[in-house]
Amino acid sequence: MKEGPHKDSLKEIKDRLEKLRSAIEKHRYNYHVLDKEEISAEALDSLKRELVEIENAHPELITPDSPSQRVAGKPLDKFEKVTHKVPQWSYGDAFTENDIREFDARVKRFIKDSFGEVGTPAVPSPTYTCELKIDGLKVVLEYIDGKLITAATRGDGKVGENVTVNVRTIDSVPLVLNSPVSIMVEGEVWMSKKHFEKINKEQEKNGLPLFANPRNVAAGSIRQLDPRITASRKLDMFIYDIAKSDSKELANQNQYDELATLKSLGFKVNQHAEHCQTIDDVIKMWHKWKDKSKKQDYWIDGIVVKVNENKYQQALGYTGKSPRFGIAYKFPAEQVTTVVEDIRLQVGRTGVITPVAHLRPVEVAGSTVSRATLHNEDEIKRLDVRIGDTVILQKAGDVIPDIVNVLLELRPKNSKPYSFPTHVDECGGDGSIERIPGQAAFRCVYRGGAAEHRRKLYHFVSKKCFDIDGLGPKQIDAFLENGLVSTYDDVFTLKKGDMISLPRFGEKSVDNILSAIQKSRDVTLSRFIFSLSIDHVGEETAEDLAENFKSIEALADASVDSLADIYGVGEVVAQSVSTWFKVKEHKDLVKRLLENVNIVALTDADKLRAGGVLSSRAGTSADATLGTKTGSKSTSQNFEGKTFVLTGSMESLSRDEAKVRIKALGGNVASAVSKNTDYVVAGEEAGSKLDKAIELRVKVLSEDEFLGMLD
Repeated sequence: MKEGPHKDSLKEIKDRLEKLRSAIEKHRYNYHVLDKEEISAEALDSLKRELVEIENAHPELITPDSPSQRVAGKPLDKFEKVTHKVPQWSYGDAFTENDIREFDARVKRFIKDSFGEVGTPAVPSPTYTCELKIDGLKVVLEYIDGKLITAATRGDGKVGENVTVNVRTIDSVPLVLNSPVSIMVEGEVWMSKKHFEKINKEQEKNGLPLFANPRNVAAGSIRQLDPRITASRKLDMFIYDIAKSDSKELANQNQYDELATLKSLGFKVNQHAEHCQTIDDVIKMWHKWKDKSKKQDYWIDGIVVKVNENKYQQALGYTGKSPRFGIAYKFPAEQVTTVVEDIRLQVGRTGVITPVAHLRPVEVAGSTVSRATLHNEDEIKRLDVRIGDTVILQKAGDVIPDIVNVLLELRPKNSKPYSFPTHVDECGGDGSIERIPGQAAFRCVYRGGAAEHRRKLYHFVSKKCFDIDGLGPKQIDAFLENGLVSTYDDVFTLKKGDMISLPRFGEKSVDNILSAIQKSRDVTLSRFIFSLSIDHVGEETAEDLAENFKSIEALADASVDSLADIYGVGEVVAQSVSTWFKVKEHKDLVKRLLENVNIVALTDADKLRAGGVLSSRAGTSADATLGTKTGSKSTSQNFEGKTFVLTGSMESLSRDEAKVRIKALGGNVASAVSKNTDYVVAGEEAGSKLDKAIELRVKVLSEDEFLGMLD
């Protein structure tokens, strides 16, 4: 018995390698493509271990198509772009039997125009190849001389991303074909329901966000920069089409024969495809799989119907968006029931108003949602949907689900029909709305209101207000256009399923947004006040109001006189604040916000935040930040009870940082210079406040002098 592979001759080692690779490929194909298990998974792992041991001892014998190379190499910095040699189309949709019969009629009309009367011996009626529509991620594979060269995502149909290193980790994808052909094929990458559940259990165990559905995990996994992560996700792939081949025989086959060819080359092909002679047979298959689809270990959302005859396919060709010879015949959308908790009016970019139902959160089509579009006033009347109603909710791939029906037997006794108001606060101006002549939609009378409302939402989530990281103008615009937010508090009621279908909202970005929203629920009173966009209330005034009234309730009840008595507020601001809190819509908004956020005190960490930045710049210690520099007298006596006004810009610290430092040491910061001002800190390009200080003979500090006081 030999002691190990390193004791064998090189010829024997090569022979053993070839046999191992051949055996591993055979059992890989049996297990991952044919669902046959001739040897146990443990035995197959043992063969793989031996292969790796030999290759580690003889790295010069490693080949790119070796089974050991399915996961190899370092993580990528980014994905390269790939220009598709064959444009990648997406199929049009059919949702009803009438839709699919109309597709059949269109096909026959086109064939008649191209070939003559359909149904004659010279021009036989078209037949159809029907395949299950797997809910996964489309990927294009290119093989040259039978070896896998490139794998690319669909992208925009013209340019995709090179995901070859990740696709190589999928065991059902052959690295070498059974025949040395040069060919491009298309297929769907998917994750099994079983493995999806396993991953989510791990996520839950580790306190991480759950994934919405297998398709999203598959799409995210195939775009991991580290192929080891992709390999751990246990993805699978069905191949369903030959896009291009150097063999005319392969390129010109009928569709059903093409599936058999793909299987013979070593690809995994879904076994449930059918060759249907008529459109009635297509409809029968659809009905059969509509009921059976949920029993499979992969998600199916319909069947793909393709004209079987290659000559007809070539004649039918493509529209600008999709092939004329094929269509996706979708299953009915998943339906669930939930309760309408409110109906809100959302102001769009052009001022058009869309009613949106806010729902008791419910899972539909694999995602939790809390919004449903009601389209317009006529649709609300047709459905007779009311607040408190139990409704049937349907999602058919749209961004926001639809309410299909109201369950009248569950309607609350005190419910009232919904009627459009005459005013919508978010419209701006006096809030008036009007119905667009000849249409079912309403719009704001004051057209500038929509843009103003949008800017206020930008302000609400900004760094100086609720500081929601990852929510900027682009995200807010997407939420507005899709009816997900209309008022500030809507941000805090968003669910993963509301966002996940939006363009450019991937699973990770949605999870990050939800995490940022959660963190932002604790907010100081001054930030809360500043976020409301009350006329004439800036950041400094909000701080003054918070310091004097201590709670939002006390501020809301304050009289104009008590507001005007605050130093730096004045009559105009006082009237604006008092008027704002008297508006019913504003009172309701504050109430809803308080149900979703917590107003917290300014913590020591907040006080230190700006000071810490200064410490690193000025070389002081953290203790100096609070005026307790070790070995020296406290500097707080220079600030206690003193009023500072800041003007111009400073190089060493921002105005926000300076304000926090002053207040931490017992000083006050005012927005205007008066005879009661103790110091004016003048930075570069100081303005009229400096002139006022000179006029009133108020002590003016340079940046260096101010830093000296702090130290």
